[in-house]
Amino acid sequence: MSMRNLTSAFSTTKTPQNQAIPGTDQVPNSAGGFSWAVDQWTQLDRFLILGTEGGSYYASAPKLTADNAKSALGCVKADGVRTVNRLVEISDAGRAPKNTPALFVLAMALKLGDADTKRAAQAALPKIARIGTHLFQLADAIRAFGGWGRGTKRSFGNWYTDRVNQESLNRVLADDSLTNDEKEAAHRMIQLAGPRSLAYQAVKYQSRDGWSHRDVLRLAKPKGFNPGDGGTGDVLKWITKGWDAVPTEVPTQDDPTRIIWAFEKAKAIGAEQDGKPSKARTKDLIKLIVDYGLPRECIPTQYLNEVSVWDALLTSGRGMPFTAMIRNLPKMTASGLLAPMSDASGFVVKRLMDEEGLKKARVHPLQVLVALNTYKGGKGIRGSLTWNPVSQIVDALDRAFYLSFGAVESTGKRWCLGLDVSGSMGWGQIAGLPGITPMVGSAAMAMVTAATEPQHVFTAFSHKLVPVNGLSPRMRLDSVVAQLSQIPMGGTDCALPMLWALENKVPVDTFAVYTDSETWFGSVHPKQALDQYRQKMGIDARLIVVGMTANNFTIADPNDAGMLDVVGFDTAAPNIMASFANGEF
Repeated sequence: MSMRNLTSAFSTTKTPQNQAIPGTDQVPNSAGGFSWAVDQWTQLDRFLILGTEGGSYYASAPKLTADNAKSALGCVKADGVRTVNRLVEISDAGRAPKNTPALFVLAMALKLGDADTKRAAQAALPKIARIGTHLFQLADAIRAFGGWGRGTKRSFGNWYTDRVNQESLNRVLADDSLTNDEKEAAHRMIQLAGPRSLAYQAVKYQSRDGWSHRDVLRLAKPKGFNPGDGGTGDVLKWITKGWDAVPTEVPTQDDPTRIIWAFEKAKAIGAEQDGKPSKARTKDLIKLIVDYGLPRECIPTQYLNEVSVWDALLTSGRGMPFTAMIRNLPKMTASGLLAPMSDASGFVVKRLMDEEGLKKARVHPLQVLVALNTYKGGKGIRGSLTWNPVSQIVDALDRAFYLSFGAVESTGKRWCLGLDVSGSMGWGQIAGLPGITPMVGSAAMAMVTAATEPQHVFTAFSHKLVPVNGLSPRMRLDSVVAQLSQIPMGGTDCALPMLWALENKVPVDTFAVYTDSETWFGSVHPKQALDQYRQKMGIDARLIVVGMTANNFTIADPNDAGMLDVVGFDTAAPNIMASFANGEF
């Protein structure tokens, strides 16, 4: 046997991807190739951000969920406090498109963690379960992990009763520039904010997943709050028992049940006579929206075809919440409120351009991407609703996608953006969001870097490299996605971006490969291709692997400091990638 025959069968520098690199701890991936296994903490991040709804090409949703749940439970058992802190870090900052995975793992920590973990989870509950819907989802998950113990009941009860912003209260009390009267007035406002917030939650998020606030309160049984206290007790009474009759007297400004009173009035308007809107009843309903801040969920269904009602919901007071506004763009356009050059359209465009507002509202880029794809299509995914998209709003949604990642500064480095367009990337949905396959998501993520980095080149690959011509950050995002969606899919060879750059002598400082790491087709591993590129080009190039599914594989060698794993559609990812490209870690 010649030496070439021997080395072709066993080499540490050129190994077929359907074999493990000798001397490494690579494991079989789901496609028949070999990759590295990510640690349980990386997989936890992938689960929290990408979710498992819709499954993947290689795993059904139940199997993918079970695999990730086992890994998450491993994190809870290994270091429960660290796990809870990570949940808060990702959920509270709005880094994930959906909060459901964080609530699922929080339920694990509450019921299956050790004493320290349970205490940490109880303290973190209001930071992760921020709204009524979250609380109902958490309550549903609790049933799967052992039901309601004393600690669980107490922490759920605190969600209802401990809504005072203690940090703000302490700041006011410590402010020596305020007089005693000013401190007392500020103290009163902060105390009122808690019951008011609870009342808003009670009318906006009335029930979900078979749970209502009344159901939760009957289990939690919070103590020490009584009807007639002018605060939380009055709100809790309405939630659990309702009112015998709506008071004829309008509640005062200090009364936290003001919004409940307005909600009951709105229900009565919806029930009047034949239930059909009239000018007088519509006018009364609009006054309730404007004066009391009623959200859309409080409006009788038959009035949600009235343009004037939508106008009041959109623009009165602080305006419609960001996520609700984005979700209801089709309905507001179909109703005639949003039209070219209309004041309402201008209002929407201005809000979509508000980077700080997007951040405060925790609007995730994927939510904007779904809204963009749906709105520009002019037809709902479900139902028969149709509308004529307003071009200025489509453009504003495109811009809002980039703004929702926050400020990202250019590194000045040379980037090669490698998009995996193999068959497995066109399967499933990121976070269960309609139309957002891993391939679509990778294109959108890559455009964030392309828009920031002047020196970049696109490549797309499956079992061979596919020419990608004409992509530009000046293109609208939906056009980029549409162009990439036309590329034929095939097997997976994640080494191709590095091999292409070497063959064509393209100087690259950072390769960013957007993939599920299910690589198997090539005659050399991505890690070996990168090593060849570094050696022959004389460039200490770095590799960033942007994981687009919640599996446990990566093409990044964990022992190579020049390789990094990040989670696709983590809002923190672009800045982390830039820091890594700059050699900051």
